[in-house]
Amino acid sequence: MKMGKVEKYIHERLDENGAILLTLIDPVDYKTPELAMKTGREAAEGGADIVLIGGSIGAQGELLDYVTKGIKDATDTPVVLFPGNIATLTRYADAVYFMSLLNARNPYWITQAQMLSAPIIKQMNIEPLPVGYIVVSPGGTVGWVGDANMVPREKPRIAAALALAGEYLGNRFIVTDVGSNPQLQGGGPVPSDMIKAVKSAVNVPYIVAGGIKDRDSLASTIRSGADGVQIGTALEGSDQVRKHTEIFAKLLKEEGRKRLGK
Repeated sequence: MKMGKVEKYIHERLDENGAILLTLIDPVDYKTPELAMKTGREAAEGGADIVLIGGSIGAQGELLDYVTKGIKDATDTPVVLFPGNIATLTRYADAVYFMSLLNARNPYWITQAQMLSAPIIKQMNIEPLPVGYIVVSPGGTVGWVGDANMVPREKPRIAAALALAGEYLGNRFIVTDVGSNPQLQGGGPVPSDMIKAVKSAVNVPYIVAGGIKDRDSLASTIRSGADGVQIGTALEGSDQVRKHTEIFAKLLKEEGRKRLGK
């Protein structure tokens, strides 16, 4: 499969800034669809490189269409779907994480959901981004829904081996995720030693998600080796989304460019 427009854009941003910022909007978590759209638009205005839309439960149908189109009509920033299942698809998006949950117990999440959705993605003309997805403890809703054999936080070599297997299987991106609000479950963001282990194992862009809510956790994630940082919960309750995104984007670029020697 040839590299598409969004994938090329991601690599260009990495070449320019050393890291990318992805913001996740789960429409179900907002009081109104309009508030979800406003958050997505302001995140793009604040410097997010990608606006992700999706979630583990309920982000589909008319709600997904409405929110995705509302964000897409207001910005040139790529809008990418973060699917919870095969129904998290809309023709209004630019691309979709075509994910295989590498540590799922149920093969549905490894290949069957992908088989069911592939013809629809082609018909809708959405760009697929091949993603190897790894859920780390505590896992949150995504870990439960995806029936994941969650990677223990103290076992970075397991995550690294899964990531390398994902790359060998043809995934062009790797994502590790601890789920939303991991602090409430006695966890936190993906540990630094795990990020370092995964980054040293793979040669494809590596994105870290879950529990990154402040400058310190974002900086630590980038310094540990992540190519991208995905934030969601940090923006949900904010009444200054653009300002908060600007702060995250500025710090991310500073750390990323240090990596590039700029």
